This record gives sequence, structure tokens and C-alpha cells, in this order.
Amino acid sequence: MAYHNELGKMGEQLAVNYLLRNGFSILERNFIFQKAEIDIIAQKDDKIIVIEVKTRNSAFFGDPQDFVTKSKIKLLVKAANEYLVSNTIEKEVRFDIIAILKNKNIEKIEHFENAFYHF
Repeated sequence: MAYHNELGKMGEQLAVNYLLRNGFSILERNFIFQKAEIDIIAQKDDKIIVIEVKTRNSAFFGDPQDFVTKSKIKLLVKAANEYLVSNTIEKEVRFDIIAILKNKNIEKIEHFENAFYHF
């Protein structure tokens, strides 16, 4: 497995651990619909939270959260809609980003709630 794939998987696990410590329930990981993948679907306080995890080993080229593009957001919204419909869920949905910087010297997790709005 390529290093960036290993870093991504490690980041997702760090995000799951962070969410569990903060009272979230994990409903699904790596939910795929067509070309879209949702890293984590969680629940807290009767809300469904769709979470995109971005992990980088350096902020040299920008912060991890800066790499969530408009096209990625559209795919996340499409996949989230499919998840809700296929599981007959009628709850409020929030889209978050968990940005992780991880290397041998740093392990920093930032959680951006309501990072973007669906349209």
C-alpha cells in the first residue's frame, strides 16, 4: 500500500478515536455510492454527521481542510442523500471536516463543524 493510502487510513482511525472520545456514535465508515465515498457517518444529539477526513504529513502546500473541493462536496452530498434514503433516516444532517496533520513530530486534529452546507 502506498504511503499516502496508509496515512489516510491512519488519519481515519485517529478521527474515529477522536469522535468516540467526544460522544459520537459511528454508524458507518467508508460508505460508497457511485463515485462518492463518505469517510465517516456518525450520530450525536439526534443529528447525522457526515465527516470528510483529510490527513497530511505537512501543511507546506496548505491546510488539510483546504483540499475539500467543490466537486468533492457535491459527491459527499449525493452519497449522504443515498445513505439517508436507503436507510429511511429522517434526521438533520451536518457536514464536518476533520483535518489531521500527522508526522513523527506532530499529531494535530482539528474538527470543523458545519464545514459546508448542502444545496
